[in-house]
Amino acid sequence: MIDNTPQVKTDELYRLLREGKIAEFNSRRENGESCDLKAADFRNVDLKGLNAEGLDLSDCYFRMSNLRGIDFSKTILQGSSIHGAQISGVYFPVELSAEEILLSLEHGTRMRYKA
Repeated sequence: MIDNTPQVKTDELYRLLREGKIAEFNSRRENGESCDLKAADFRNVDLKGLNAEGLDLSDCYFRMSNLRGIDFSKTILQGSSIHGAQISGVYFPVELSAEEILLSLEHGTRMRYKA
């Protein structure tokens, strides 16, 4: 079985996100840097302003995070949890049903895409 427990990673770009340096993260990604954010722990992190296009955020933990206004429409969120997160204005992938999003927001379930 694969361990998908959310982790605090050592990746430099992940560290920028944890420190609230969203603009620097976006800039470095636009300049071609990549990072592994799968199963990352974003608990209580303010990610407002994040350019999430093309990111694989599967199995991430966003409990109590500020996700307001983020466009996740081209982001992989399979298995992630958004329990208690601020999601006003978030654009989720069309594959995620409103029910999955609500269950994750209210109960912390991991979001599953429609088959």
